[in-house]
Amino acid sequence: MLDEGQRDVAQPVAVAGPAPGWAVTGRALRFVLGALSLVGGLTWILLNLHVATAALDAAIGTVLAAGGLVLLMPHRIRLPRLVTAVVMTGSALGGTAAGLIVEKSRRCCEFAYVSERGWPFQWIHRGGFADDPETAFRLARSAGWSIDVVSLAVDLLVWSYAGLLLVVIAVVIGRRRTGSSRA
Repeated sequence: MLDEGQRDVAQPVAVAGPAPGWAVTGRALRFVLGALSLVGGLTWILLNLHVATAALDAAIGTVLAAGGLVLLMPHRIRLPRLVTAVVMTGSALGGTAAGLIVEKSRRCCEFAYVSERGWPFQWIHRGGFADDPETAFRLARSAGWSIDVVSLAVDLLVWSYAGLLLVVIAVVIGRRRTGSSRA
């Protein structure tokens, strides 16, 4: 007769086969994006500590670096995939859309008027150039908006990482609550 410990050893163990190609590709992309985000975020902080918007740039760099760490260490914290995807997508779209409320306009360079929208990065612009400031302003107001795709992509990335970090915080708080209620 086998005792309890021997029964566990005698049970067959299912061995997982190799991961499908899409899973390996996904892990590789997550690693590359995480590494680039971590290094890029830390570099962003270091390069922008002396500018007028140092606090905003430090916050952006921190979000990028922390998001990169989360992507690099999936073994440290398991996140619900569907909830994480929905929150990241909603945060990216909502934050980027809400950032359009922020508008910066300026007169520049011997009668140029430029208007930009977006936060934290201005990704939509329009402007006008003329021989006098009133005409430049009128031309800018009647001009169509143009989109800076790179700034838009970075804006979406920063806002999606903000959503990712909210999910991480919620998961950590949830684990602590369930862990403390068991004790």
